[in-house]
Amino acid sequence: MPALEIVAPSAFLRFAAAALLIELTPGPNMGYLAIVAAQRGRRAGILVVVGIALGLSCYLALAVLGLGRGLLADTRIYQALRWSGIAYMLWLAAEAWRADVAQSFAAPAQDVRLLGRGLLTNLLNVKAAIFYAVLLPAFLDATRDRIWLQAVLLGGTHIGIATGIHVTIVMIAAGTGRVGNRAARLGRVYAVGLVAVAIWLAWSTRAGR
Repeated sequence: MPALEIVAPSAFLRFAAAALLIELTPGPNMGYLAIVAAQRGRRAGILVVVGIALGLSCYLALAVLGLGRGLLADTRIYQALRWSGIAYMLWLAAEAWRADVAQSFAAPAQDVRLLGRGLLTNLLNVKAAIFYAVLLPAFLDATRDRIWLQAVLLGGTHIGIATGIHVTIVMIAAGTGRVGNRAARLGRVYAVGLVAVAIWLAWSTRAGR
């Protein structure tokens, strides 16, 4: 069945536009990817991108099972996710500020660790949780068959858009960070940017879901 028979073409285009705009908004994923790619190179950045995509897939699975909104409906869970994400971003920023760039490029890529960092960064991203618990369901059409398949299609579209943007960030950031002192300075700039994103996230999510 063609994709646009599962979801109405107009709804699909509106969702894709919304996903693109949301992903172009600075957030924790962008900040951390820029730091990793600048300090460790493209391969490390791509590994983090894969971890982020896995995190998004986890939220999509919860949405398909109808569990996402229920989790965020609990204020304690929502606030725990929110503050854990903010604290984790601040810790990553502090780590990036202190990083020895020369050693970062010389060290092994530590694939599993980088994948885990990307996964955790996204799982603690309250904006991603809200996207799949609130925005995605708003585009599902109850008058059409197979709601779960609509969710998979739209969620997969979002993950594809997000991954494309994240890979672009990695390529750009990696190209700026391979010259010794400049890499160290850029790492600190990115770290300050990640702190700013953490503050913005704390402010923008303060009112709840």
